[in-house]
Parts: sequence; C-alpha cells; structure tokens
Amino acid sequence: MGINNLYFRNGRNVIKPIGNEMVILLTGGHAGSTAYSLIERIKKSKPLWRVIFVGAGSAFEDKKVPTLESEYFPKIGVQYIPLTSGRLQRKYSIWTIPSLMKIPVGFFQAFYILVKVHPKIIVSFGGFTAFPVVVMGKLLNIPVIIHEQTCTAGRANHFSSYFASKIALAREESRSYFKGKDCVVIGNPISEEITKTNKKSSGKRHFSIFITGGSRGSVVINENIKPILIKLLQKYRIYHQTGMRNYEEFLNVKKNMDGKYKDKYEVFPTTEMWNWSRYLDLSDIIVSRSGANIVSEILYLNIPSILIPIPYSFQDEQNKNANYAKKTGLAKVIKETELTPDTLYKEILLASKNWNTIVENVKPTMVDDGRAAEKLLNLIQEQMK
Repeated sequence: MGINNLYFRNGRNVIKPIGNEMVILLTGGHAGSTAYSLIERIKKSKPLWRVIFVGAGSAFEDKKVPTLESEYFPKIGVQYIPLTSGRLQRKYSIWTIPSLMKIPVGFFQAFYILVKVHPKIIVSFGGFTAFPVVVMGKLLNIPVIIHEQTCTAGRANHFSSYFASKIALAREESRSYFKGKDCVVIGNPISEEITKTNKKSSGKRHFSIFITGGSRGSVVINENIKPILIKLLQKYRIYHQTGMRNYEEFLNVKKNMDGKYKDKYEVFPTTEMWNWSRYLDLSDIIVSRSGANIVSEILYLNIPSILIPIPYSFQDEQNKNANYAKKTGLAKVIKETELTPDTLYKEILLASKNWNTIVENVKPTMVDDGRAAEKLLNLIQEQMK
C-alpha cells in the first residue's frame, strides 16, 4: 500500500486538509497520560486549536495490539496518525532486523505527514516513534519542543535534543543530560482529574490497593501478586490493572474465587485516561513499576507506594524515578532481582501498618506537577511567536 493510500483512506487515520487552522502536532511513545494532560489544557484554553497526535501503529513489536493513544485520543477529538518506525533494541531477537528496516520508513512517513498537516509547532514526549518526526520537523523549520518526563534522559529525547528549539524538563536532575541545550524545568503534566482528587491525609483510608504495571501491565508484578492474591483480599479491596497479556489469566482467577473475594477484586486490562484518577482516589497503597507518570501522580496525591523499577530501562531511569519518590518518604523500592511474593506481601503489610505516619511525614518536592500542563502550554505559545 502506497503512502498516499495509507493516509487518505477512510477512517480515523486519514489526514484531512488543514487550511488556515492552528495545528499543534504531538508525538511520542508511551506518552498517553502526559499528552492527555496537555490536550486537556489546550481544549480548555485554546478551543480553536487543532491537535494531532502521531504515534506508534501497535503497542508491541510482536503483536498487533492498538496503543492506548490510538484508542482514546479520537474519543476526545484528537486525530491519531500511526507512524511505522523501528527502534534500536537492547537485545537481539527475531524482531531486530525487521525493526531496523522500519527506521527509514518512519522518516519518510514523518516527512509526508508534516508536509500535509503543516503544524505550527511539534511537541515530542520521547519514544522511538517521535524521533523521525522531530528530525523532519527541524528539516522543515518547524519549532520543536521536547518534554523529558524522567529524572534522566530517554534515549529518543537524548538524540532529539540536537534538533529541538526548547527542552522542557520534569526534574532538575535531568538537566545534566542535556548540557549546552536550552532547558527549562516545568514539572510533569498530570491530568485535571488528578489535580482535583483529594490528597491522602491521616485517617482517611479505604483499605484498598491499586496494582498496576503501567499502561501495558507488568508480567513480573502479576506473577508475584498471583500467589498472595487471596491473602491480600482477606484484608483489602484490590484494583488490579493487569495489561492485555495477563488479563484473561486473572479474569479466570476471579471466576474461580470464593464469592466473598470476588466482590473485593476488580480486574481490568487497562482503563480510559479520564478514569485513572478514580483508582488513585480509591486506593491507600499503590504497587507499581516506576514510570515517570505514575511516580508524579503518587507524589502529587501523597499515596504510599511500593515501586518495582524495570531493571533494563535506559539510563536506569526507572530506578532513578523510584529513588526520587523514595526521598519523599512515600515509596518503598524493591529491586526486581529481590522481588518475591513473600517480600511483596510483607512490604504491603508494612505500608498499611505505617500508613498514617507515612502520609503525615511526606517531604515536599521542588516542582509542582499540578501546574506543569499550564507551563507547557505557555512554552508552546512562546515558541510559536
């Protein structure tokens, strides 16, 4: 299928004529919640702007699973355009060569998309899909802002920084990874629903746990939760976001439970971005990986947490995110190599026992993530002048 046919067929991926509209192009991989927070602000403050999101065609290299962004953004009036782009992989696999072969395709598609929609500015949230868009944006003299959500620098953002007009940082700690670049610390955008959610305070408890592995779930966390699930349900209500890969497995676990536990166990593969705040609000404790977004939400809402960083993340970013949260007193960090069902169970009990003490003694962070979306929008307007 030719590039023209790919983008001009009927459906949500069609590139429509732009005319004189003010077009803002967002791009990134795993960028759903951060981009959603900015989109909320744009829709509220700049309703005449048109927002387009360019993202991955599939959530996994080896499976045709739609990305969350492609599923949800069209529902809020944001056009989603898929980009075929490869990535540099850490380990060789059967997908390494096919992935490398996609890299030039991604640059060609990015150029075509930008020429067609002619955005006033590009905002990148990192990820392998965003890099060709940033490079082609620079070639076409379109202003580019990149936003780094972690305490380090993502691989794509590191390379993209050479083509960016401005770099927005979530944390001061990541400035050293962008030496000589035009950087400003704004925080990590979080959704309006979360900013309206009550922060945890002493005595106000639900005796509930939210287990999540990020938007795609965590097989490792799920494997360690399964043996202790019934023991946990004897004490707590559990909200369990499994990801697509383990959802059927845990749905069957629920079907075979005693009735008194079924009512206390809510299992789901993923959830709409605008419903995410519900689970944060209802939960006393979070068990999670330590992606930048969930860490920001934990810190903003003062939620005691147990974080299990992905050990192979670029620049050890998940471990640094987790330790950033640990310094506030809110998070206990368990290395994946030390994670067992028994260890996890003991840490959950300890967090529950000390819950009031933890929320009463939180050390403040230097950045207010609740205002980050507003600051990013202001930055966009400055760069478009």
